[in-house]
Amino acid sequence: MAIEEIPPGAPIAQPTAPVHPLTERLELLATLKEQALHAGSPAAVKRQHERGKLTARERIEKLLDPGSFVELDMLARHRAHGFGIEDTRPLTDGVVTGWGRIDGRKVFLFSQDFTVFGGSLGEVFAEKIHKVMDLAESVGAPFIGINDGAGARIQEGVVSLDAYGGIFFRNVKASGVIPQISVIMGPCAGGAVYSPAMTDFIFMVKGTSHMYITGPDVVKTVTGEDVTHEELGGAMTHAQKSGVATYVTEDEEHCLEQVRYLLSFLPSNNLEDPPVVECTDDPERLCDGILKVMPDSPNQAYDMRKIILEVADDGEFLEYFPLWAQNIVCGFSRLDGHVVGVVGNQPQVLAGALDIDASEKAAKFVRTCDAFNIALVTYVDVPGFLPGTDQEYGGIIRHGAKLLYAFCEATVPRVQIITRKAYGGAYVVMNSKSIGADIAYAWPTGEVAVMGSQGAVNVIFRKEIEAAADPVLRRAELIADYNEKFANPYPAAERGYVDDVIDPRQTRTMVIKALRMLRTKKEILPQRKHGNMPL
Repeated sequence: MAIEEIPPGAPIAQPTAPVHPLTERLELLATLKEQALHAGSPAAVKRQHERGKLTARERIEKLLDPGSFVELDMLARHRAHGFGIEDTRPLTDGVVTGWGRIDGRKVFLFSQDFTVFGGSLGEVFAEKIHKVMDLAESVGAPFIGINDGAGARIQEGVVSLDAYGGIFFRNVKASGVIPQISVIMGPCAGGAVYSPAMTDFIFMVKGTSHMYITGPDVVKTVTGEDVTHEELGGAMTHAQKSGVATYVTEDEEHCLEQVRYLLSFLPSNNLEDPPVVECTDDPERLCDGILKVMPDSPNQAYDMRKIILEVADDGEFLEYFPLWAQNIVCGFSRLDGHVVGVVGNQPQVLAGALDIDASEKAAKFVRTCDAFNIALVTYVDVPGFLPGTDQEYGGIIRHGAKLLYAFCEATVPRVQIITRKAYGGAYVVMNSKSIGADIAYAWPTGEVAVMGSQGAVNVIFRKEIEAAADPVLRRAELIADYNEKFANPYPAAERGYVDDVIDPRQTRTMVIKALRMLRTKKEILPQRKHGNMPL
């Protein structure tokens, strides 16, 4: 058979390259992942932005170190039926989960996606969160939950409620083991609020964050009260009145920056120490500014924050619940490059007296520090517990005991500084030597006594004053005598209840020396299931 000749200049057919068997599958994978990245409709994303809110993925990008996020369960879909939900099965199922890094340190997180089913929680949604919570606990890394959802997915009924229980159970299991941070960036209502409530810190954003058990409509129906979302469960409500929101920020970007900053003070888990930074502030620096802050009169107020800032490395202080229970100041600081938790009475508010809210605030802070190996420094200027029927009927005995319990069970290094008044049971509660403080210092202005001179004289010398020719003059003489004997730190120092009376300007130097000495402190508690805190 003759071979057909190819005319000169005719194109030569090229052999077709065989299609790789994976090509179509890779194209399908790329398509699915692209769909997952844009699970919410463009209209839903637009509405999110119009409300001043970021999307779930935008929040993750701003929170984590660039390029560090590794997503889990990106291709998950719900498997529910009924009410037409089976016809809509978006990828991710309304929540983005995974891990990444913040300042190079590993963290796990979820970010609820309001553009998909309103961020409502169903079975698969919860399974994704359960998985990432289990991983966080098992590897010992902080867990962050970004909440922006409509609560339980009604179409999935009791399955959603059971799924919430799985989250709550894991919150409690991880409590005190890894830091847990809740970031509220939208609605968080009904049972959904209880997971954030059991975490260590709650962040909210003004104007866009809301938390409540029952919304305004239910409140109106049941009680007849007219209340807005913001009044009922807004950021400022929970920051100032309820004591639910630890931190409040103006916008979402600042909120996420603050989460990163908070983590710089926390260890990854309870078996590690907090991060140590290079100290650029001289440990031997004298705190001359303290003398300018302290007033001449023992009854004149001053700002305890200024004392804390004067002593801290470079004046750094991240306050804890800054807008709630302001008669006590708590927060994170650094001394000699090491993280410390600071607790101090605030003479500017209620004269620094302890009340129900202050006791709860400080108790939670002390327990958080103790759980995560953060040394405690306490500045004491307390005239006592706040008197009144409101306090007694509200249970100041029980609530005050929470702070006492928290200090008593704390095993981290503990240093007390008595700046001025240290009266009665409130002095004992504020980290005194008798309840386990390792080192106690007092300034010469310190007054360690059962009560103030006026109250003491009225009790002890009531009959003598009444019988005096000039009761006013006699009372003044007795008060002056009492002040000379007891309105100073020296009787306490004589008995060793105060380890040293120091120049206030040497506070930074002396506290740093004490903490250096205590860095190897070990305290073994009796074996038990758990204590019975006065809740």
